[in-house]
Amino acid sequence: MKVAISSKDESLNSEMDSRFGRCNFFAIYDSEDRSTTFIKNTACSLTEGAGPAALQLLAAQNVVKLISENFGVKIKNLASDLNIQLIVIRDSQTIESIINMLNH
Repeated sequence: MKVAISSKDESLNSEMDSRFGRCNFFAIYDSEDRSTTFIKNTACSLTEGAGPAALQLLAAQNVVKLISENFGVKIKNLASDLNIQLIVIRDSQTIESIINMLNH
């Protein structure tokens, strides 16, 4: 199962970015082989529609769960249509600590 986490940087030590559609990177964690890869959020610089474009980017990566602090209004219905579960984490944590939580 692939889980995406909005990330401020391209490192496990990076903090989760509170902004989903405007984050710089996504950490993609694969729970089957416990690997983590980072992809650039190519939608972050769009003037509008960054959230839906970012969600489409993650759907193409076969992500089934998405972790961030804030999701735009348009995201909930689109995520449901794409069978992607949205998970909200309110406190700032590193990518590594979120992955550790997923493994427990």
